[in-house]
Amino acid sequence: MSGKWFTVGKIVNTHGLRGELKVLSQTDFGDLRFAVGNKLVMIHEEHGTKLEVEIAGSREHKGNYIIKLKGYNDINEVEKYKGWLLKVAEEQLGKLDDGEYYFHEIIGCRVVTDEGEELGTISEILRPGANDVWVVDRPKGKGSQVLIPVIDEVLLNVDIATKTVTVHLMEGLI
Repeated sequence: MSGKWFTVGKIVNTHGLRGELKVLSQTDFGDLRFAVGNKLVMIHEEHGTKLEVEIAGSREHKGNYIIKLKGYNDINEVEKYKGWLLKVAEEQLGKLDDGEYYFHEIIGCRVVTDEGEELGTISEILRPGANDVWVVDRPKGKGSQVLIPVIDEVLLNVDIATKTVTVHLMEGLI
């Protein structure tokens, strides 16, 4: 198992007695990533232990996913995986439609306004509801952070190749 790996979820708890796991999704494509038959890798970050697993069952539950892994049928078999990350290999990512981006492509992008002002660098993606919000860390001395709503009126251009995002600042954003 080599190459680049991307986190799609974190196992936060067990669910019930039959070996199901509660997963905090960290992907826009939870229904795809946690689909029955899909293979993922569970990684314990501290020890570096890796384990390839197959999804045997999955459902959305209160903004998280409840997943069942093939071959695990008891809470005692899965309890030790709390805190482990679920990852997918880069070659399994798949192509996105125009205007769609993976989190890892957006985080680290420079943000500039349509007037040429450099706002800072995207450090985080929030998912509060109707639209995503990109958290922009400001350069030293310019304040703390700017929250950019990912809506057509604000987001003008995303250039993944140059890691640059161009935005239009609507009144009240800064």
